[in-house]
Amino acid sequence: MFQQLGLIGCGLMGASFALALREAGLVRRIVGHSASAATVQKALARGVIDAGAASPAEAAAGSDLLLLAVPVAATEASLAALAPAIEADALLMDVGSTKRDVVAAARRRLGLRLANFVPAHPIAGKEKAGLDHAEAGLYRERALILTPLPENPPARVEAAAALWRALGSRVWQLSPEAHDAHFAAVSHLPHLIAFAAFQAVAAQPEGAAHLALAGPGFRDFTRIAASDPAVWRDILAANRDEVLRQLDFFEAELARHRQALQAGDAAALEALIRPPAAGRSAWTMGGPAALPPAAAGD
Repeated sequence: MFQQLGLIGCGLMGASFALALREAGLVRRIVGHSASAATVQKALARGVIDAGAASPAEAAAGSDLLLLAVPVAATEASLAALAPAIEADALLMDVGSTKRDVVAAARRRLGLRLANFVPAHPIAGKEKAGLDHAEAGLYRERALILTPLPENPPARVEAAAALWRALGSRVWQLSPEAHDAHFAAVSHLPHLIAFAAFQAVAAQPEGAAHLALAGPGFRDFTRIAASDPAVWRDILAANRDEVLRQLDFFEAELARHRQALQAGDAAALEALIRPPAAGRSAWTMGGPAALPPAAAGD
């Protein structure tokens, strides 16, 4: 059991982590800081935290577990504020959706406490952000990616993995570079496409009528277009190179479909559609082939 969680960021991800720790009986006390004083007060009222902190350093003081749950663009400033107050034996993790930039920021800001930081990315969340949507079960039966640093003692990495497993997560390990490449393909690009697809329809002169007639297919395809714009601005900017690489693959595939349509070649069009139709039918999220065995933490 941890004696104290220092929570920096009391939004959806941070508050859900705190609630999950409480439910599992893994922490005695939670001290929380957020950029918004109103969010801290709401977290106190909901019982997410036991005490509010005026700064990240105040939340870190005396904490043997620290979670940085802030937008990726705020990571470096938060790490700089935390660094002087991190206890020698504390475990520090984040929940950011990108990792190369986070690791680079940690190397610039954490100094002697770099070894305390085990970068983490829970593959969980909702299109609706904020404390109001937090829930203790958010991380249950979800993948959790750790991107350990060479400086991390093996025991600290295992402590991080054991904690997430105790919350019901399936733990995997990747390098920061591999993490960002994978998630550009299966998360960042799909969000970009969803934003663009919804706007391409909505911005047409007949867009309102199109949307009024849309059914479950359009609803499901564009669900993630309702995600927080500021959060996704930061994620896409942070992982720009990998997202652009994936965008090249997508545009090349789309061009093949366009060519078949323009040529009126129904056979070619079907030949393009069949492989993804079969692949999607067979695909299982988080299945046993999700990562090569050597990359797995479990």
